[in-house]
Amino acid sequence: MASTDAPPPVTVTDLEIGLGTGPVLLRRTGLSLRRGRITALTGPSGSGKTTLLHAVIGDLPYGAHVTSGSVEVLGQDVFALAPAALRTLRRRHVAYVGQDPGSALNPRMTARRLIAELAADRSPEAVERVMADCHLPASLAHHRPGALSGGQQRRLALARALARHPEVLLLDEPTAGLDAALRDEITALLRRLATEHGLAVVMASHDPYVVERCADTVVALATGGAPYAPYVPGTPYVPGAPSATASAPRNRPPEEPITLPEGLRAENLHVAFTHRGHTHQALAGADFHAPTGSATGITGPSGCGKTTLLRTLAGLQAPQSGALTWDGRFLPAPVRKRSRDMQRRIQFVPQNPLGALNPARTIGDTLARPLRLHRIVGVREMPARVGGLLDAVGLPGDFTHRYPHELSGGQRQRASIARALATEPDLLLCDEVTSALDPATAAAVLDLLAHLRATRQLTLVLVSHETDLIGAYTDTVHLLRGGRVVRPAAPREGAASA
Repeated sequence: MASTDAPPPVTVTDLEIGLGTGPVLLRRTGLSLRRGRITALTGPSGSGKTTLLHAVIGDLPYGAHVTSGSVEVLGQDVFALAPAALRTLRRRHVAYVGQDPGSALNPRMTARRLIAELAADRSPEAVERVMADCHLPASLAHHRPGALSGGQQRRLALARALARHPEVLLLDEPTAGLDAALRDEITALLRRLATEHGLAVVMASHDPYVVERCADTVVALATGGAPYAPYVPGTPYVPGAPSATASAPRNRPPEEPITLPEGLRAENLHVAFTHRGHTHQALAGADFHAPTGSATGITGPSGCGKTTLLRTLAGLQAPQSGALTWDGRFLPAPVRKRSRDMQRRIQFVPQNPLGALNPARTIGDTLARPLRLHRIVGVREMPARVGGLLDAVGLPGDFTHRYPHELSGGQRQRASIARALATEPDLLLCDEVTSALDPATAAAVLDLLAHLRATRQLTLVLVSHETDLIGAYTDTVHLLRGGRVVRPAAPREGAASA
């Protein structure tokens, strides 16, 4: 372990970052990293955690500027470095793993090649070791990112960063989308790397369990809003309690059983990904039913097929076999073969809204596009309808002129939901929509979905590792394991299973 007397590898002094004449992205803050230590950044969505991590590598959002303070990394002012020196710093000394790691992975390269591409030691043995450290099965070495689950993509991005043997490791929500067992293994890995290799780690996290278990130092950022009230995984969850911004009551399930219409049904779905003779079975005879008007949860360990199931229901992943029906009628598996009306009625909200929202389009343009495609309203009514969608998800009307990078994680998630609502759907398929949100924002988003379910008669399907969390908002939570829906999940089972 490195001496504690050594100068800190990263020092942030009175740093404040603004966006032109617009909002303050990061209020004045300081940070000092130490080798062999883990520092956690906490605070509500919009407090600037991601902005601070990007500032450490000299990468500010478009249009943003430093209004005060400085950032020194390994004795160098990152904002004064020449482009070539900054590239060297990022490639050799500081590794960053973002909140949406899958978008940074070349979809044409295999997991093995992605790790070896930047590795200090590119030998097959070294690649296998770092994969094992990040709990990536050797069988996935020949698979491309598209064949991996969200949790596996996150671990692949971490393996790719660690293979470079950096001095500083920056992590944005490193355990988001991971089940409890993998979360514990990754935090233990980070703890070991920091202690044994003198690695300076700073991670943004909304999970108080991870912060308590892993961090030596905690830096709490604030936006000047309501106090930060963390939800502790594994404890009974009270809907809406942590959320000062939730504007609508939850639509509680009826106490007496009722007969619901047919809704969406999947039978005996098989989905496999094959690359160079290596096959990964994502779904193996999965059955699923979401009755009309219901709210259904899906949970299970990372890599069990949750996202694949949701993408198959949405028509974004074609199964090798199996059948889909909607209200008892055949539903084509590929979305391009579905009628325009069916495409409108079934909408998918992805896990990572930043990767799903076009960075070149304003939020207003993003919301207007499905309105035009599905001819929901005419040109004259378009601005009012866009404003109504923003209002429905609790976003100010002036957000119509903002770009995705100008929004916090929670705001982007709301914009992603607004885009899905633009087509006036009957079914929303939501993939880990709260995984990278602070507890208050997560509760507000789920309160919003419950309110929309009640007022618009929506059918909801929610994928999450937090069984207690989604269990408070759904009628039934199903456990997915080994590519099959085995049975309803008991409380805390989804988070504990592995």
